[in-house]
Amino acid sequence: MATDVLGVPVHVCDDVFTASLHLRQQGGGQIVTLNAEMTMAALAQPALGRAIASAQLVIPDGAGVVWALGRQGLRVRRSPGIELAWRLLQHGAVAHWRVALVGGTPAVMDGLLQRLQALVPQLQLVFTAHGYQPPEAWPQLERSLLAAQPDLVLVALGVPRQETWIADLPGRSAGLWMGVGGSFDVWAGIKKRAPGWMGALQIEWLYRLVQEPTRWRRMLALPAFAWAVLRQPRASSPAKSPSAKSH
Repeated sequence: MATDVLGVPVHVCDDVFTASLHLRQQGGGQIVTLNAEMTMAALAQPALGRAIASAQLVIPDGAGVVWALGRQGLRVRRSPGIELAWRLLQHGAVAHWRVALVGGTPAVMDGLLQRLQALVPQLQLVFTAHGYQPPEAWPQLERSLLAAQPDLVLVALGVPRQETWIADLPGRSAGLWMGVGGSFDVWAGIKKRAPGWMGALQIEWLYRLVQEPTRWRRMLALPAFAWAVLRQPRASSPAKSPSAKSH
């Protein structure tokens, strides 16, 4: 089911993992993990807005997006992108997918490859490249990536670059292409996710801010998002989304 938050598209589905597998069976496409911060960025940056609008699957990653959908009468579950990406990696290892990883610092990529070798030894990595390449290196990098014909490509270049790079990549092959933000840092053991109780209270953003104080300017998007949502008319009567039947 397709809907939108502040005009930015988002999909409501029973299970984002199942939806991702279905997307691959249908020929693949781009997966976007939408949160409040990205929503506000999309409204301010046309290129990001176009990338999200053209994506084949946009999942509600952030608590703010879930809250906004709830005000529309849609009861949905938050689907953290890092969890979906990890599940796709594990499935890909079993299904013999060709997997590519792009992004992160050189040190993060090195640590990530070591951790993956230990945790998912059967994973078939056909292409890896850190994200700190000189501009002149990217055309050849892109050609090599496409030539590898990956089934799953995880891109950690940060928002909005990862979304726009995927959307604008000429000749993008079939398969799943997903921006994963700081997931590589977590998987490599460089950073930690917020404790489960913070996730349950929907304050993971606070944990990230403590770890990265320089994010405070970006966090200003959160109250702006909340105010923009509150200014919109609320659904007259809460309606259970057809996609929520199994929740």
